[in-house]
Amino acid sequence: MKKLSVVLAVSALFMATTASITHATPDEDYASVKSFFKKKFKDVDEAAYGDGAYVFREDAYEQFKELEADFPPYEDQVAEGEEMWNTAFANGKTYKDCLGEVDTVRAQYPKYDEENDTILTLEGQINACRKANDEKPLKWKKGPMASLSGYIADQAEGQKIDVKIPNEKAEKWYEKGKNFFYAKRGQLNMSCADCHVAYAGNRIRAEILSPVVGQVTHFPTYRAKWGQLGTLHRRYGGCNQQVRAKDFKAQSDEYKALEYFHTAMSNGLEWTGPAFRK
Repeated sequence: MKKLSVVLAVSALFMATTASITHATPDEDYASVKSFFKKKFKDVDEAAYGDGAYVFREDAYEQFKELEADFPPYEDQVAEGEEMWNTAFANGKTYKDCLGEVDTVRAQYPKYDEENDTILTLEGQINACRKANDEKPLKWKKGPMASLSGYIADQAEGQKIDVKIPNEKAEKWYEKGKNFFYAKRGQLNMSCADCHVAYAGNRIRAEILSPVVGQVTHFPTYRAKWGQLGTLHRRYGGCNQQVRAKDFKAQSDEYKALEYFHTAMSNGLEWTGPAFRK
């Protein structure tokens, strides 16, 4: 009975939160979600959300911190990414010529591109740079792409997330991502928000569900399940498959819009990627 009461209370609070954001501005969305988690997790410091579900289990949190400090399993891939960054293309140019100083790159994306009315992502800009220099594009989800974006993310550690929604056209992309996040889908009829807002902190099988705030901070992520670094859009695909919903291609408009909204929900937190997750 007590467990049922808790579930009903969380559901009621979540319904009130989702109702309040239906016609909210981006700033109101962010304030509403932060308020929801502040009430739900009174003892969790906002800055800690970047560490995901580990903040809900002290024993796992300590193990995670030790692993990150002493034996990060993604070190070799970050080193590979550094070599890629410093290796010239066939024409003599480098990624720096497209993207700028490496420690300024991660925090720029995602962002709205007014000229082309689209969302620019880090991985998208990496391949745009390669295309501009007559190089073959990298596959989006893992391998060299994840290694390079992992190195770029590593160089931005400690910088703050600050997604801008500069105008109405940008807000349409934001709303598209927001609608994706809150929409029920798949045979299980679940939304991203069901797991990562309403039931964040609860278990699903052996895993604790992480909150939406802080989720993007540590990508690309090394997941034990993958045995390697993977990009954010790879994770989106996995989530859709888990609820038995239609997957979308990495860097599709659907996933770019979702990344735009998703990242805005972590504004003010620090970039901490790459990082380890189960």
